[in-house]
Amino acid sequence: MNIEQLATCSLLVVNGYFTMEGTRKNPLFIKADLLAKEIYKISKNFPKDEMYGLTSQLRRAALSVILNIIEGFARQSPNEYRRFLLISFGSLKETQYLLSFAQEQNYLSEIEYRQTYSISEEVAKILWTIIHKKMNN
Repeated sequence: MNIEQLATCSLLVVNGYFTMEGTRKNPLFIKADLLAKEIYKISKNFPKDEMYGLTSQLRRAALSVILNIIEGFARQSPNEYRRFLLISFGSLKETQYLLSFAQEQNYLSEIEYRQTYSISEEVAKILWTIIHKKMNN
């Protein structure tokens, strides 16, 4: 499936409302959920003195990506959906910077960094495609 096809995937609608079942089948949800879980996994090994600093900030930024996607789905309005996707995109850019920062501090191996950053780029491509489709509608 290419980016254009992913951007047009619809959610499951029951009685006029989006459902979590439909959300969980959406490729954007799947990739953003994977990103959050990977961030939690790799940040478990960060130094303990970063618990309330980088570890917390990176985890909150990654969760913000998926949570804003979910909230946008639930809003039932194309304009609100787009607004929450833009917020999600901002959180994704924050996540990407924090991943780079963690790697520069030697908190991540090169492999962990590349794999996780690659997932974040996949999320970015899908998000950006959907945002631009919504702007042109």
